[in-house]
Amino acid sequence: MASLSERLEAARREAERQDPGGQDRTESRAQEPAAAPKHSSAAAAPTGGPIASRSAATTAAPGASARSAQRRALSADTDRLEELKARVHAELLRELGPRLYDAEMEQSDLEDQVRTVLADVLGAQDRPLSNADRSRVTSEITDDILGFGPIDPMLRDPEISEVMVNAYDSIWLERRGRLVKADVHFTDEAHLRRTIDKIVSRIGRRVDESSPMVDARLPDGSRVNAVIPPLAIDGSALTIRKFAADALTIEDLINLGSLTTATADFLAACVRGRLNIVVSGGTGAGKTTTLNAVSSFIPTDERIVTIEDAAELQLAQDHVVRLESRPSNIEGRGEVSIRDLVRNSLRMRPDRIVIGEVRDASALDMLQAMNTGHDGSICTLHSNGPRDTLSRLETMVLMAGMDLPIKAVREQISAAVDLIVHQNRFKDGSRRITHITEVERMEGDVITLQDIFVFDGSAGYDENGRALGRLRPTGLRPKFLEKLSYANVPVDPTVFRTGAL
Repeated sequence: MASLSERLEAARREAERQDPGGQDRTESRAQEPAAAPKHSSAAAAPTGGPIASRSAATTAAPGASARSAQRRALSADTDRLEELKARVHAELLRELGPRLYDAEMEQSDLEDQVRTVLADVLGAQDRPLSNADRSRVTSEITDDILGFGPIDPMLRDPEISEVMVNAYDSIWLERRGRLVKADVHFTDEAHLRRTIDKIVSRIGRRVDESSPMVDARLPDGSRVNAVIPPLAIDGSALTIRKFAADALTIEDLINLGSLTTATADFLAACVRGRLNIVVSGGTGAGKTTTLNAVSSFIPTDERIVTIEDAAELQLAQDHVVRLESRPSNIEGRGEVSIRDLVRNSLRMRPDRIVIGEVRDASALDMLQAMNTGHDGSICTLHSNGPRDTLSRLETMVLMAGMDLPIKAVREQISAAVDLIVHQNRFKDGSRRITHITEVERMEGDVITLQDIFVFDGSAGYDENGRALGRLRPTGLRPKFLEKLSYANVPVDPTVFRTGAL
């Protein structure tokens, strides 16, 4: 076996032999005394780094070259597929033409035609495709033409609740309450803009430089918001909050830990007893989900009118009239606001009015409805807590332009609202009801609140970071129990006892 010095010398000679200018140096070293290699080991100690690195580079060169060739092959294959997709996409548009946008054609018929033409176009390509490449190209083009491009599979994934496109090459998802980055992207800005136009055009909206923001919804009810340049600096932004095909029931919320069985029974009694309820919480806290579940307790023999910005509520009752607001058109006309719908609903003989979200001067009309014989109405609004809920209601009432004194506004609120159900979204992604609070009467100039159930977080978190707390009674009994007894809705008083849950 050769010694280390001999191997180093051999590596050096090999490197110099490959050097175009190293031939003379090799020959001159060949004429050196034979004893020179004996000292090469000692000489290699201080200078062995460069020699060893050249040797390592020579040894690693074949592996690095292979990896580089593999990357180039993968890049070339990706470019070839992208070019093929572009050609097939253009050919498909030429073949089908206006049939793609025929509003009278059934979606199933359109899908069959697209897949038939797509198979013919792919079969006519000069270069053969493997089964995997054919399946990938077919899936992506079908999603692009019939669906919404690369985000279409995410919209079908039941574990994903929100899709956020920050730019054509930056897509984020909310999966099980946590944000993760997607490994797909749009081809370019034009591709993203075509997808946005496809979404908003289906409901008669438009988005362009004169109207660069739009709220829309998908056919399944998912809420969509889009912002394009110049308002969106880094390119068009698209946010889709998915609409659950099957609304969560109160049993689902109990299983998820949002509330307990005893508090669910208490809320059922409050709804049947025709208390006016406000469901509050931050963005994405699950207010609409809770509203859907709570509304299931409304008796089936009552007439319900729902009012929303974008239709999301899924009430199980048969006697439901659904209303949806409408923004102004491109000329700035034709707007129908939530406030207009609330006032109109009073002429529709409703037993209860359910408002998807109160965010403006419609708060005044909602309070008027609650105070004039429409007991049992329910609404949601954004706030950070029960006390903040009342402050926001005051502010929105003042937005109506009425020159009302604050005390009069607070008297209206205290007389109208009976219960606040506040919900929070925790860091682990879970959504929990944290307060069930009674709105009492005025004391001086202040509305008094009384917490009936409060979330107890003293148990901390488990090893996976999930909150272990739960709703617990404060020991206080609400004043409206007498009102519930008049409505023949009994409530077990033991649920208010501390330690009962």
